[in-house]
Amino acid sequence: MIKAWAALEAGGRLEPFEYDPGALGRDEVEIEVSHCGICHSDLSMLDNDWGMTRYPLVPGHEVAGTISKVGEDVGNLQIGRRVGLGWHAGYCMTCPSCMEGDHNLCAAGEGTIVGRHGGFADRVRAHAAAVVPLPDGVDMESAGPLFCGGITVFNPLVQFGIEPTDSVGVIGIGGLGHIALQFLNAWGCEVTAFTSSEDKKKEALELGAHHAINSRNPEEIEAAAGQFDFILSTVNVKLDWNAYVGALRPKGRLHFVGATLEPLDLGAFPLITAQRSVSGSPVGSPATIATMLDFTARHGIKPVIETFRFDQVNEALDRLRSGKTRYRIVLTR
Repeated sequence: MIKAWAALEAGGRLEPFEYDPGALGRDEVEIEVSHCGICHSDLSMLDNDWGMTRYPLVPGHEVAGTISKVGEDVGNLQIGRRVGLGWHAGYCMTCPSCMEGDHNLCAAGEGTIVGRHGGFADRVRAHAAAVVPLPDGVDMESAGPLFCGGITVFNPLVQFGIEPTDSVGVIGIGGLGHIALQFLNAWGCEVTAFTSSEDKKKEALELGAHHAINSRNPEEIEAAAGQFDFILSTVNVKLDWNAYVGALRPKGRLHFVGATLEPLDLGAFPLITAQRSVSGSPVGSPATIATMLDFTARHGIKPVIETFRFDQVNEALDRLRSGKTRYRIVLTR
């Protein structure tokens, strides 16, 4: 039996929960969980905001641990190997996206906490293809958030060929944005943080930003017109997106990784006349996750975390809901 923490209803408190995972699949591995990050997506699933949650729900898709069992057909992972598991627990491995290496775009990809039980547990299972080994330079305690928050902001750098000479802005210095600043600084870019919090301006500069702009001050944003090759939005609130489009250079891109629920109000002419683009992306493929981990180890990049024990999971969720987290929460044993 796997011992876990589960919600029995939408918005419910998590309770001790046990389940029988059944026989291990031929292409599956079982991970002994030592740490698990908590992401806003866990809250969305807990509250059934996206209408696809099944209860009981065991959240947790930022897993760090060691392999404890391997299926008969698994040859790339061995018992005792330090690994991580993110949003996806499996892929179809036959569709065009998978065959092209874009596993994260697989329409039949299995979410780690969508129809499955996740990492708020002593063990979790996943298909071996979705499990990525941790390099020696990445510690277990801070690894979990890299498998969702980290890869979400790293993936666009690879997908859109961000150059070390580019000027890049990051909107929102929180769970995603604070990691993006570190990645972009190490990438070699000139980095600007857009934040609504005066308190976070100093932190943004310490994390790797070269400049900080008050995102609530239209005059500061207007003064930055035509300066950026790429602007990465990590927020989930409505902003004056036309002002950010205006801050792009010709052929610049405004890219969304924060799930803004309201429709984007954008004028077409600023896009057309300067050949600017607007786009979005999810988490990355296993290969891109592996590249991110190597980059993280090489440059000593770490998410800024707060830790709670697994039996403090409800306190940890309350902390995340409060919006006061600096900047990611990790459950630890």
